[in-house]
Amino acid sequence: MRRTPTYRGGIAALLARYEGRRDPFDTAPGEGLPPEDIDLAALACKAVQAPEDTPSFRSSFHRKRVQLATELAGRSQLCLLNALLISHLRKRSVPEHAPRLFHRLWAEQSDHLLDSLDARWLVSSVTTFGDHGLTPVQRATGLALTALFGTMKLYESERLYSGTPPDQPHGAGKLRAALPLDMDAYALAGGGLDVNLIARLWQEAAQDAVIAPLAHHLIDLMIHDPRTVFSRFETMRRRKAEKAETPAAKSHIAPVPVDRLHLSPQTLRWGLVATVKAPLAQIARFAAHHLDMGAQELHLYLDAPDPEAESYLARHPRIRLTRCDDAYWQATGKPRPDAHQRRQALNATRALAASAETLDWLGHVDVDEFLIAEAPLPGLLAQLPPAHAVARIPPAEALAREGATPCHFKLTHAQAGVPKARLQDIYPTFGMHLYGGFLSHTSGKILVRTGIPDTRLGIHALKYRGAEATNRSKLPGVYVAHFHAPEWAHFRDHLAFRQDHGSYRRRADRPELGQAELFRFLSEEEGEDGLRLFFDEVCADTPELRARLEAQGMLLTHRFDFDATVKRVFGRLP
Repeated sequence: MRRTPTYRGGIAALLARYEGRRDPFDTAPGEGLPPEDIDLAALACKAVQAPEDTPSFRSSFHRKRVQLATELAGRSQLCLLNALLISHLRKRSVPEHAPRLFHRLWAEQSDHLLDSLDARWLVSSVTTFGDHGLTPVQRATGLALTALFGTMKLYESERLYSGTPPDQPHGAGKLRAALPLDMDAYALAGGGLDVNLIARLWQEAAQDAVIAPLAHHLIDLMIHDPRTVFSRFETMRRRKAEKAETPAAKSHIAPVPVDRLHLSPQTLRWGLVATVKAPLAQIARFAAHHLDMGAQELHLYLDAPDPEAESYLARHPRIRLTRCDDAYWQATGKPRPDAHQRRQALNATRALAASAETLDWLGHVDVDEFLIAEAPLPGLLAQLPPAHAVARIPPAEALAREGATPCHFKLTHAQAGVPKARLQDIYPTFGMHLYGGFLSHTSGKILVRTGIPDTRLGIHALKYRGAEATNRSKLPGVYVAHFHAPEWAHFRDHLAFRQDHGSYRRRADRPELGQAELFRFLSEEEGEDGLRLFFDEVCADTPELRARLEAQGMLLTHRFDFDATVKRVFGRLP
């Protein structure tokens, strides 16, 4: 081991630098800390006023007080007192009553301080307990957390030079190099250093009623922050375990026909297929919107006979209408599936085969889903890699507006590139139970190239010879606006069906208290009031929710004029 010190002058120089910062404050007449018996509750009700101008300082105490009042302006006088005590207690000599006043402050006003102070001041407070705690537990806990947070600040600051953001774990590759002091490297799969460290600090702090709220609050902030080494290692550990349990995904290419590899925006033809069972007005809006976008064909499969819908829709030359009655299912050679998802997939696959000569791309969407694009769709599709057979379209779930067409839509945290933990900030009560913050699917929908043999078109995937095609890419600038719960009554009236047959069914890959269990709990324990509370926080188009979504880049706005579009396409409203 080398003997050249990291710091010139060695430990003696470090001690000199440390002590040089600990000269006590000098005070002018009338200045100083308040007495030990000051009314703390009264200070909690008074706000700090920022100095109006820069005074000539009477003393170092005066200078520090003005500096702290400027920083803490608008917060309570208790926050200022806490900061003044911390500043004093870092010095070599302090007023005799300062440690006792600091202890009393946190014994009587911890709730107020935890709500009012940011993490930086909370760390400074726990550090002060390490130097001036009145009990052995306070001093031990304070010193341990001081070392932990100080070390975190050092290595997290150095990590900023790596080019990798704090919330992004490193890849699986690891250098083979010796650690300082010949320490063994942390074992990603079975290492317990993080658990032992955090659990021991938590238990140590729990032995003292004064420091416990502060220490536990800081530890809780730390283990919920996705930007720490603890979070990164936990993510890397989980990914490693999932990789060990899941066979590596194999490439499965659905071959694009040679004559479809290079298509121009001027000649590219696209269309949609949907299995529909809805009021005619809703079907007309769906059809008119996409015909107005330029769809060359709409393959509409009526899941139940509807003569009025047939008469209205069949007049348009670009609509291919199929009545899915008993005769239809007998002609397919298959019994009518009970699950509507299976009927959708079978109809979509038939439409894919039927459109091989007339379309280049076919999309599969539902009647409550509307494509929105920042540019004409043929130009966007023509820009995709020629050999890709599938174009994925991410979803945007509508925020509910009572009596009006939704115009604001939310995106998932993954689409916006923000950590999953932010969902709790957007949906404070129910965010932890929502997958991506959505009620319905987060997979989005797809457009697929036609003319590929041995393919089946499902709801979210294209299968080629029995396996999902992997030659796919995201279609930029396009979303599928999903009117999943456009009003409270719609959400309430469709809840039972979706719990039994739709998107609210229990899923094995979702958290134990996931969406399905949450709705059952609210229904059984709180009834309609509980469900309405959920709907108002998660679904309702309120200024507060829009602001939270927009702050995270998760808000999309698009205004639909359905009646005007229907009149333009069909000549009249149904």
